[in-house]
Amino acid sequence: MNRDNVQVFLVKFQNEISFREIPLFRGAVLSALGDEAELLYHNHTGESTFRYSYPLIQYKRIQKKAAIFCIGEGVDAIGQFLSAQRFDIHLGERPMQLAIETVYPKRNLVQTWDSTFRYHLRNWLALNSENYQKYKELDEMSARISFLENILIGNLLSFAKGMKIDIKNQIICKLLTMDEPRQTTVKGVKMMTFDVEFKSNLSLPDYMGLGKHVSIGYGTVVRAYDTENNHKE
Repeated sequence: MNRDNVQVFLVKFQNEISFREIPLFRGAVLSALGDEAELLYHNHTGESTFRYSYPLIQYKRIQKKAAIFCIGEGVDAIGQFLSAQRFDIHLGERPMQLAIETVYPKRNLVQTWDSTFRYHLRNWLALNSENYQKYKELDEMSARISFLENILIGNLLSFAKGMKIDIKNQIICKLLTMDEPRQTTVKGVKMMTFDVEFKSNLSLPDYMGLGKHVSIGYGTVVRAYDTENNHKE
């Protein structure tokens, strides 16, 4: 099978959650599985080590509702949770009985093309502490946009590497629009989040994550080809 033919699976639940509850939702799913939770769910490889690769299972908020996005080997792993049917969970102190609304199984061809695709990228955590300082030191907006474009290309390459996809051609990436960045706090650290629209010659699956902390809903990508039917966060 072509390595670039990537299997994805999205489960959307009927239950509404806030964006801030996504980490609690992730923790609740892991807690429901208990000792049966696989490495792919939480990126642990042992008691004190982690697997620093692209997260294959990502927890989302889509149309205000809880969702789980799986890619590659993560698609097989999600069956563990669905077959267990342990849908009686707690988001912090809030009890919740999960109910599946829709499932979206799909295969996506991830490769570069002669044409480009437009994407929305929401709650993108592009900057770490080091490149945040570099970003702030840039006075011109054009320089900041160029800086972010290079980071986004790096995110795309990291995704491809994590999925073992061989990108044979140069990735083109250009920011088209950018909303005013917002400040957020992730695990006690203040960070800057961006909502942008960009175009790229790399075809990407809807709802995959780019940037930092994609396992808890940040940096969700949706193609802009059908804005009326896109599922918004």
